[in-house]
Amino acid sequence: QLQLVESGGGLVRPGGSLRLSCTASGLNLNDYAVGWFRQAPGKEREGVSHISRWGGRVYYTDSVRGRFAISRDSYKNTAYLDMDNLEPEDTGVYYCATRPAFTSDSLDPADYDHWGQGTQVTVSS
Repeated sequence: QLQLVESGGGLVRPGGSLRLSCTASGLNLNDYAVGWFRQAPGKEREGVSHISRWGGRVYYTDSVRGRFAISRDSYKNTAYLDMDNLEPEDTGVYYCATRPAFTSDSLDPADYDHWGQGTQVTVSS
């Protein structure tokens, strides 16, 4: 059964850090590009970061560039999102999703096929 499982969310104070993980089962993550998305209460889901199949291309939305870093480990079938200097505006449910490898890079949620269930990130003092 194809499954993506996010983990690593939690409550953190402004300026703190978290590492999110996205572990795949039932599919070889190396055959896909991976995106991270977030959804705050009352807002639409937005693309945060994208990494290409072999990690050679990465993209970030403007609000997280310089603070977040996306990566992937082909042996562990896992992708990561390292988040530093977190701000209250980063609060939301974070999702990972996959997109076929030989497609264009995208941060549009509509372009992604498989989704995890999400992990909550709350940044608050």
